[in-house]
Amino acid sequence: MRIGLIGTGRIGSFHAGVLGAHPRVESLVVADTDGARAAEVAVRTGASAAASVDALFAQDLDALVVASATSSHAELIGRAARAGLPVFCEKPIALDLPGTLAALHEVEAAGTVLQLGFMRRFDAGYVAARSLVRSGALGRLHTVRAMTSDPAPPPAAYLPLSGGLYRDCLVHDFDMMRWVTGREVVEVYATGSDAGPAMFREAGDIDTAAAVLTLDDGVLATATATRCNGAGYDVRMELAGELDQIAAGLDDRTPLTSAEPQGPPPADKPWPGFLERFAPAYEAELDAFLQVVRGELANPCDGREALHALRIAEACELSRRERRPVRVAEIPTS
Repeated sequence: MRIGLIGTGRIGSFHAGVLGAHPRVESLVVADTDGARAAEVAVRTGASAAASVDALFAQDLDALVVASATSSHAELIGRAARAGLPVFCEKPIALDLPGTLAALHEVEAAGTVLQLGFMRRFDAGYVAARSLVRSGALGRLHTVRAMTSDPAPPPAAYLPLSGGLYRDCLVHDFDMMRWVTGREVVEVYATGSDAGPAMFREAGDIDTAAAVLTLDDGVLATATATRCNGAGYDVRMELAGELDQIAAGLDDRTPLTSAEPQGPPPADKPWPGFLERFAPAYEAELDAFLQVVRGELANPCDGREALHALRIAEACELSRRERRPVRVAEIPTS
């Protein structure tokens, strides 16, 4: 297969390495608004560098991977759909709901494939948690706790482009709420704090968030996130039922120290960031995309799945602004 990749920043560069080494990828073409960066990644991964995005689309591609700036995702998804190309795109589809819906309509009108990069669906711990919940091993599920804690804030320039903490970070946790439990979130009550670095207040964003979510079977869930977790990168999901409780993301690199005298020791090498923590999952999702392109696998995370998670994030943002519970049904679906 001949694969095009747009965007050679941190995650795009990682994807280029995975695709360049994949046995089913015969050739990889990369492009970026920073031509020098694209050329460097091409040399390092055995790819070729297109002079521009237009030049990349002129190649005889079998599929496209989009890892560019968030603001470009919707336009590139639409362009690929019109060209009949299957697309793998990092989340989100767009920074807002109208842009997301417009891109989805283009994909659906063209009848093409869009797979979104919700990599936790390919993480071994989350996959095992889903299996245990669905098998009934926990009994009746009553409580879910999810968290995403970044070790340090992103650059200030990124914040106005990120979509905010709910859409940028917690959207992964919202996707896991649905995927692991098999239930829908029907109501949220969210709040947030901007008491950290001033750049969050200047961007109209928050550095820490918390939300209480009610699932359609009455299960209560909490989701928290912060940009300021100095201990390290901490992503976990705890699920408690009447028979047992389990945790995904709990291992000897979890940056959590017990205050108990006989508790386990602190992590010797805490996770430094998302790419290190989820590297195998990123590799697995791209392998799945290539199988989807070849017709060997059903799409594991299409655009509508991503829309469900975004609607929960939108409901949380509305709840934070208006200081009230919000029914997810208040957020448009089309």
